[in-house]
Amino acid sequence: MNQDFLNNPIEDNEDYRDHLATVDARGKRVWLYPKKPSGRYYNWRILVTVAFLTVFIAMPFIKVDGEQFLLFNVLERKFILFGLLFTPQDFHLFVLAMLTFIVFIILFTVVFGRLFCGWVCPQTVFLEMIFRKIEYWIEGDAGEQRKLAISPWTPAKFRKKILKHSIIYGLALLFTNFFLAYLISMDEVLKIIREPIDQHWGGFGAMLVFSIAFYSVFAILREQVCTTICPYGRLQSVLLVKDSIVVAYDHVRGEPRTKLKKEKGGELPIFKGGDCIDCNLCVAVCPTGIDIRNGTQLECTNCTACMDACDSIMQKVNRPLGLVRYDSMTGIESGKRKIFTARVYAYTAVLVALLVLDIILIARRGIVETIILRSPGQLYQQKDDTHLTNLYTYVLINKTTHELPVKFQMALPGQHIQMVGKEPGSIPKGGKIEGAFFVLMAEYELQGRKTPIVIEVLSDGKKIDEVKTNFMGINGPLPKIEKANEEKKTEDDYDEHSKKKGKDH
Repeated sequence: MNQDFLNNPIEDNEDYRDHLATVDARGKRVWLYPKKPSGRYYNWRILVTVAFLTVFIAMPFIKVDGEQFLLFNVLERKFILFGLLFTPQDFHLFVLAMLTFIVFIILFTVVFGRLFCGWVCPQTVFLEMIFRKIEYWIEGDAGEQRKLAISPWTPAKFRKKILKHSIIYGLALLFTNFFLAYLISMDEVLKIIREPIDQHWGGFGAMLVFSIAFYSVFAILREQVCTTICPYGRLQSVLLVKDSIVVAYDHVRGEPRTKLKKEKGGELPIFKGGDCIDCNLCVAVCPTGIDIRNGTQLECTNCTACMDACDSIMQKVNRPLGLVRYDSMTGIESGKRKIFTARVYAYTAVLVALLVLDIILIARRGIVETIILRSPGQLYQQKDDTHLTNLYTYVLINKTTHELPVKFQMALPGQHIQMVGKEPGSIPKGGKIEGAFFVLMAEYELQGRKTPIVIEVLSDGKKIDEVKTNFMGINGPLPKIEKANEEKKTEDDYDEHSKKKGKDH
């Protein structure tokens, strides 16, 4: 290690942060041709990609109780997470889950930087591990691609371009169908594919638009998504700290850089500067065109291509591996890596609290949503000399993925339910039913004008929900004045309802 370099101050020249590597001074895009990566990290990423694609393709075919294991149907407001059906009435749970996810992203980024981006982000997986491989296979490595790009249009160039873009669009169409399967279900996607187009113009149009967008992202936008569009890339600039683990260049060990030339006889000379020999291979393989030696940058996706490239050079010059490695700024400068800081403990405590709250609310959410309301504008009715009735309307929402038989029952004896029309019967999976019923109560059970009652919902003899409401009525005949007021209120309500109805018509 060069102590003079460590003790002498260095002029901070960070003009590279003022512009993107993919845009020139005139604002014109600079097309990148990264060199084909190789190495141990790249091999591990291949294994992760295989696992990712296996899960991505297999998941829409997995069903629980006849429903897809994961479904995010925004149009029908139907969400299924790990076999659990969530309806619009569970929106508060969805908001809480999103809040938990955001806190997790913050915690993960504070500790591990953009590890997600480099290994399992769909943009990185599809672009770097699938579509770039197609380019290398058809057009060759970076140098050959540059020559092909500036060469005149010949039959050979035309064939290569047509073949490459045809394969990219074909895969884009395939992957689009699987993405749609997570939105409208795989059954619906297969139906659109198998049945005539004129029966599914909307679905076919959506499939076409999504496939063109998918193709455009990976054939045209490419790394621009990571550098200028993705919001997570913007977030990392405010979330990363000196203790975050990122792909980092060890400037303490690498500087000052020294061009390496072999001595006479072919032997490597003794290093007089830092370990970096300024070969620029880390820049050549970078898919976003940055120089990792400038430090952590917004465009870096932590793909590890520069780590493999640098390790291959260090092996050739007989220097230790890891000049570019996973580390933190604190770890590089002090030699001690500290992951669990006070900030990490604080975020972890908040995350655990949110997870516990999520689990409790999901466990207590029930399998049915019951809404029971007294019919507006309706007074109690005298059923006979000793009993009164109130009219109620109900809505039952099934939160399960199977049909649910239900019936109503009063919690206390002496109170009875008389259905208006047919019995509730069964609620279809993920569906709802509506209706009305009378509650019959003896006068001697009344506790004043409002009497609390509990209505239970049963399924196969087991109570699955209950609703607390009030029964309106008084014990004995109404006083003349009060009775007149009640009758007038009923007439006013009826007149107002009639006027509103006439206005609507």
